Amino acid sequence: MNWTKRRERFRAVLAGETCVHPGSVFDPISARIAEHLGFEIGMFAGSTASLTVLGAPDLIVLTLSEFAAQAYRINRAGNLPLLVDADHGYGNALNVKRTVEELETAGVAALTIEDTLLPRPFGDGKVELVSIAEGVGKMRAALSGREDPSLVIAGRTSAVAVTGIADAVARARAYEEVGVDALFFTGVKTRAQLDAIAAAVRVPVILGGVSGEVDDVDYLSTRRVRICLQGHQPIMAAIQAVHATLQALRNGTKPKAIANLPTAELMKLVTRDADYGRWTKEFLGG
Repeated sequence: MNWTKRRERFRAVLAGETCVHPGSVFDPISARIAEHLGFEIGMFAGSTASLTVLGAPDLIVLTLSEFAAQAYRINRAGNLPLLVDADHGYGNALNVKRTVEELETAGVAALTIEDTLLPRPFGDGKVELVSIAEGVGKMRAALSGREDPSLVIAGRTSAVAVTGIADAVARARAYEEVGVDALFFTGVKTRAQLDAIAAAVRVPVILGGVSGEVDDVDYLSTRRVRICLQGHQPIMAAIQAVHATLQALRNGTKPKAIANLPTAELMKLVTRDADYGRWTKEFLGG
């Protein structure tokens, strides 16, 4: 499949003047719903991937092949440009290069590589970061692994919350110098922090979930934030809905009395029923 057009649409978001919220997706149907509702981009996180594929918490026990396979399933289901969380690139800089190659093949529009020391090492459990030099090596490897120049590679750091704003700025500048297309920051809590970041770098900014004084789209737009995550409520809502439905059935509720089921029209929409009906007639003579 040709993935370039959706990557170009993602780049158009980064080149725009406003901040958008991505739709958090985790499988083909959730991606189709997000696309139908008009989300400019989708977000497939490592945490939702771990939940979807393994039913496990976000402890980096998911493998690259499992993550890339689910990303491909999402991408082939529609045309939503997909941003994915590639964590630490599943290893060292050589693994990062391989990660980019696999995710590009899977059709993602953009991916993030972070400088967190992962998987969590033996010890006190505190979040640690790799050195700036190692982070730079990972970013260089990521860029080297890219074949389609329209694929967006974003350098990601949680330094704001871990080591402070000065270190976050130093890392951002180093990654920008290497040539990443965007910078992704988590842990931004104040306008002063974001102002410092915006003043220090030139590339578009992506933020993890924000709150309080930072949670204002107009303000974010003026600070070159083009994408701001809102969390991953859709998969949480899906888990709650499945639990409630199975609980009701287990408790004796009759299937026809189950509440909050999708309409027939919605099911036809998310399963592309009209397309499959047309293809059936065209190819099977039905």
